[in-house]
Amino acid sequence: MNIVVLAGGLSPERDVSLSTGTMVTNALRQKGHNAILVDLFLGVQNLPADLAGAFAADGLLPPFSVPETAPDLAAVRAFRGGGFSAQIGSGVLELCRAADVTFLALHGGIGENGSLQAFFDLSDVKYTGSPSIGCALAMDKAVSKSLFRDEGIDTAKWTVVRRGQPLEADFFPVPCVVKPNSGGSSIGVTIVRDPEALLTAVNEGFRYESELIIEEYVSGMELSAGVLGCGGELSALPLIEIVPKHGFYDYQHKYQKGWTDEIVPARISEDLTKKVQALAVSAFRALKLDVYARVDFLLTPEGRAVCLEANTLPGMTPTSLLPQEAEKSGLDYASLCETIVSHSLGRYDKE
Repeated sequence: MNIVVLAGGLSPERDVSLSTGTMVTNALRQKGHNAILVDLFLGVQNLPADLAGAFAADGLLPPFSVPETAPDLAAVRAFRGGGFSAQIGSGVLELCRAADVTFLALHGGIGENGSLQAFFDLSDVKYTGSPSIGCALAMDKAVSKSLFRDEGIDTAKWTVVRRGQPLEADFFPVPCVVKPNSGGSSIGVTIVRDPEALLTAVNEGFRYESELIIEEYVSGMELSAGVLGCGGELSALPLIEIVPKHGFYDYQHKYQKGWTDEIVPARISEDLTKKVQALAVSAFRALKLDVYARVDFLLTPEGRAVCLEANTLPGMTPTSLLPQEAEKSGLDYASLCETIVSHSLGRYDKE
């Protein structure tokens, strides 16, 4: 198949996306597909008259390592030059229309909040992963947590704060966690243990977004549950246990090799494993997701499984969790990518 792997973009998770996109492109090429990596924001200049020729690519791409700090998006905008108000670069739509399917290797921003999915729906572009409504519901943490609560899925108590809203230093019990409402990769996240630090953490979060979630701090084992399937046929992958070597599971711990121990299957009982996996599938369905996602939990010593969020385009980098879970179930990285493509095309066959 001719496949566009769409990565990059203007999200703070741009570098993570480029790492994911590089690995996915190479994996699909190893499976015999004509896969090309395209940057959503930078686009492609000088498209050939015969777009089929754009998919002729030999060999493997060099690996892309995620730097320790989030990217300078102003520099990315400047690199493209004028007209950067449009978030979709030149030639992107034309290539995606010419492809058999577009593999979304994007993280955050318009690539994961449902905007791009809706645009592709209107543009007759087939893409991998969940539909626009599922992406929109999952990306908005306040909305997804409300849906979890309505479905009887335990989630940490929370409140929403918005830029310009007057706040008192002690407006939420400490310890607590401050995070952007639609962010990812732990960018802008602060664990607050001192009441005097709460407003500072809120102001830090507002650097990334105008709406924040402040939620109850839950101490427990960090777990991730991948869900894979199409339509009503879903399966939860083996759970993975996340053990950061320093502090919490922040941007550096997620993408710097050796900073975190990832143990799969997680070191919990079979009963607790089944409980968390069932909750992951329930969360997946509550958010109207499809094909694949990763659902994150905290498991307290008392056995309380607290659902944090669902990631509709989970990382596929060298340190990412979903590929490790899939491998434990017998699905290697390249086969996982091809399965995602197959399930995604199956979604269109059922329409």
